Amino acid sequence: MTHRRAKTLMFLGTGSDVGKSVLAAAFCRILKQDGYHVAPFKAQNMALNSFITPEGGEMGRAQVVQAEAAGIPPHVDMNPILLKPTSSMGSQVIVLGKAVGNFSAKEYYAYKKQLVTVVRDAFHRLAARYDVVVLEGAGSAVELNLKEHDLVNLAMARMAQAPCLLVGDIDRGGIFASLLGSLMLMDREDQDRIAGFIVNKFRGDPDLFQPGVRILEERSGRPVLGVVPYFQHISIAEEDSVALAKRVSQGADEHVSTDLLEIGVVRLPFVSNYTDFQCLEQDPRVRLVYFDKPAAVFRCDAVIVPGSKNTIEDMLALERSGLADALRAYHKADGVLVGICGGYQMLGRRILDPSGVESGVREAQGLGLLPMTTEMASEKITTQVTARLENPNPLNAGDLYPLYGYEIHMGRSRFDGDANVLPLFYIVQRNGRDVPKDEASDGAWADGGRVWGTYIHGIFDNDAFRTRFLAFLAARTGKDLGVHDGSFAFSRWKEQQYDLLADHVRRHCDVERILRLMGLR
Repeated sequence: MTHRRAKTLMFLGTGSDVGKSVLAAAFCRILKQDGYHVAPFKAQNMALNSFITPEGGEMGRAQVVQAEAAGIPPHVDMNPILLKPTSSMGSQVIVLGKAVGNFSAKEYYAYKKQLVTVVRDAFHRLAARYDVVVLEGAGSAVELNLKEHDLVNLAMARMAQAPCLLVGDIDRGGIFASLLGSLMLMDREDQDRIAGFIVNKFRGDPDLFQPGVRILEERSGRPVLGVVPYFQHISIAEEDSVALAKRVSQGADEHVSTDLLEIGVVRLPFVSNYTDFQCLEQDPRVRLVYFDKPAAVFRCDAVIVPGSKNTIEDMLALERSGLADALRAYHKADGVLVGICGGYQMLGRRILDPSGVESGVREAQGLGLLPMTTEMASEKITTQVTARLENPNPLNAGDLYPLYGYEIHMGRSRFDGDANVLPLFYIVQRNGRDVPKDEASDGAWADGGRVWGTYIHGIFDNDAFRTRFLAFLAARTGKDLGVHDGSFAFSRWKEQQYDLLADHVRRHCDVERILRLMGLR
């Protein structure tokens, strides 16, 4: 069988968090700007941040960001395999957008052989529809102990016949050993695929690294096609746990006096979809902090308990750390608590997992702030939704419509017999189909809006809803947000970031030479 040969480019790394995903996003935007129909591809991704496509499939967030940069809707073919860790030893495996089960590492390696054709077919479908496919590897390209099972790095480069750029992070040190050593450890056939190096996250004047460029080129026989400076003026959504760890360490332990609304996000061990809060992180009315210590709770104007890939284990972690008692005390002290997906489940009274879908623990007590019980089911709900805010609601916002988001959850929540709560949202459509009225209610609120939760990821991305929520907090705290008119538009802001990223990379990479080696010039 013959396949259309889309042009390709692959970013391989010397390790995790060296900037492969961001550079792939940059080239998706650059190629879009230059008039090409381009798509991203990563054969296998391991992440707890995911997204639901318009067809209802689940995929990794990094490829969603890259698709946004390319100006196209995300599709599961762009990330045919997603691994979502459920413990230190195992992950939920998602193939072409659908969960196929929880696997230990050993079980997954045995199963992985069946996925070669899945990956190949997904890639070829993209290559048939797009002018260019920009591929991304995972972690280090030369983990020798994993070479036999490789599906995402050099094995994928061979399958796609892609020229590769090897990316190293100079900020962490050891750039010569990491780039030259990685090249040395490759087989000759794979070495021939490395078209050049990119030195990423350089601090200072890149011209000062010219002697280093010469050393890399002389010793490798390959060009350095970019020395990309470290940037802080651009914000691109990240899914790596390293990125979240940095957020927790930046300012969460110290209180900064501010007129902004301070919103805290609890750092759960199995936190998922913390990209839900990028819009709050960038909103000029908000100071967003991630924290994992009980004392930080009481500094916040509102606290959000985020999504979780293992709700029971994360609830037990909250109890052990003292955070659960701190959240209950915060509620008694008139604090505002919000739960998203797994965090919404934790606001309830009980969480049950009788079949061990997520955890080996069969039951846990929740925070007890909403009168509901959640039970894990075997079938995962993955839908894009269109919703409206129910009336009455705690935000005095009327029935805001349309609101957009997506659901990803195993749990089914039901209100207990003595429940005195109201639903927060009304789901109008799921995956483009009208929802029957008896299946339309989502979320709950109580205590005058001081406690509420929802299964809808991305709800804060809706500018009108986010503004109403912040106005609700401002009225409670007496903080004057008058200097900020609420005109921050998150989707427009994201487009600006992709353009800034493309400009930054164009300035510091030999883009024309890279396009020539791809066969585009």
